[in-house]
Amino acid sequence: MPELESLTEESFSRGLMVLANLDSDLAQILETLGPPPIWSREPGFATLVCIILEQQVSLAAAKAVFRRLSGIVVTLTPENFLTLDDAQLKGIGFSRQKILYCRGLADVVASGELDLGKFSKMDETAIRTQLKRLKGIGDWTVDIYLLMALQRPDVFPKGDLALAIALQKLKNLETRPTPTQLEAMTLHWRPWRAIAARLLWHYYLSNANSNKLIGV
Repeated sequence: MPELESLTEESFSRGLMVLANLDSDLAQILETLGPPPIWSREPGFATLVCIILEQQVSLAAAKAVFRRLSGIVVTLTPENFLTLDDAQLKGIGFSRQKILYCRGLADVVASGELDLGKFSKMDETAIRTQLKRLKGIGDWTVDIYLLMALQRPDVFPKGDLALAIALQKLKNLETRPTPTQLEAMTLHWRPWRAIAARLLWHYYLSNANSNKLIGV
């Protein structure tokens, strides 16, 4: 499947079948729990802000902050975000660092220096290069955006703690795999690693309270 193609229901089903044939443990997840949700998000500035908020905290905590933000900024555009001062952002739960990160993102999008609308036609490497120039945006944030907002089929967030925990349990490993080990262990799932990631999250969520799902 070409890298720029977004997942569809048809390619998602096909990818699940390929993965089940490749890996009996993934087949077991599919058989036991059924297919995972496709888990999609709207591409754009608001989703990137939400993913930044999710860095290294529980999804529940990040969602609470994002909900409060959406309550005071009805349309979450970069321009509207930039009207908020530090006190307002801290008051709804932003850390000092995340104020800096999200303001930096808002600045480059508002100025036209970064055009998120062009990402749908760009390859993964070019997107990663553009986003990682910004303070506070690393591989995990880019991976989640590529996987969920752009629905790219072969993205695997190797720095995601939940995926590491899930793979350790699924494969009965003595220690939790490092990001480098995760990447090596998942290469044979190409070009459907984004679907494999969804299967592992599905498995993780069935074994743990979803509030514990955190990204690194």
